[in-house]
Amino acid sequence: MGAPPFASARMNLLDPKNDFVFKKLLADSPDLLAALINAVRSPRPTITVVEVLNPVITPEDLQGKFIVLDVLAEDAQGRRHNVEMQARPHPAWGSRSIYYLARALAQQLEAGQDYEKLRPAIGIHLLDFALYDDTEHTHQAVWCFELRDHIRPGVKLGDELELHLVELPKARRLGPGRLGHALSAWIDFFAYWHDEARMAELNEPAVQQALSRLEEISADEQTRQRAFIRARALSDERTARREERELGRSEGRAEGRAEGRAEGRAEGRAEGRLEGEAALLRRLLVSRFGPLPHAIDQQIETATPAQLQRWADRLLGADSLAAVMTDSGL
Repeated sequence: MGAPPFASARMNLLDPKNDFVFKKLLADSPDLLAALINAVRSPRPTITVVEVLNPVITPEDLQGKFIVLDVLAEDAQGRRHNVEMQARPHPAWGSRSIYYLARALAQQLEAGQDYEKLRPAIGIHLLDFALYDDTEHTHQAVWCFELRDHIRPGVKLGDELELHLVELPKARRLGPGRLGHALSAWIDFFAYWHDEARMAELNEPAVQQALSRLEEISADEQTRQRAFIRARALSDERTARREERELGRSEGRAEGRAEGRAEGRAEGRAEGRLEGEAALLRRLLVSRFGPLPHAIDQQIETATPAQLQRWADRLLGADSLAAVMTDSGL
């Protein structure tokens, strides 16, 4: 008898895209953190992390809605690196990112200190969604924003602010040829951490070290409980945002703001369709293949409309769950 589907899958590993797990993975391992930063910022000179400035995760951090569990670190040259994982876009996402990066810069100085003491603040944000989904942006998944002149982009105002974004779903499609070996290996890690065969193919030492570290923290029952609490808080956050939008639409109707009503209806319809498609796909998969592994359920939870449609199209002709979800990390 052949091996059953998912025989090589590491179903007991925690998802490193959960921001609590992400921070737990990197905050206690400065070498791993530096390796990820260097992979994203390549081909710039490599850095060495000398201190993680916010290693503690409090119970309030886990349960508080709208809290981002980032990692703030300082390198050997005094530069500050703000590294975070984001599973879903937030309202005013760009403004929020710039604000936190600017705060990391401003917090270096106390009143009266010389501005020459400032060292650059560098953001590394991994996004498990496509922020720029226009057709013209299909083939770019890694972005770097700096203070440059819009007419002469070769002229920089300074190195004080630098924000890197990696759109993980798009990056997975581009591969090493477009992204570089090290960054591609990290992206595969965040997509296929639970697939033993896929992980064995990666020959990036830092990523193998990250996998070993993930196995270690996944074996700790307290860490697993805290990861579950955090996942539940993130789910509550999505519900709260949905309720806020519903309230805003109601207020818009009451005040007669036609533009607000139209926007609210469109947003509500889009989100409703997405949730409905995800729920329908789950029911069909369970009906045909039985209970879904936790990893697959998470993939459906964070999927784009295009991914849901692609998996649904495969369902009728597939003879296994793996055949349906072949691009979901199995």
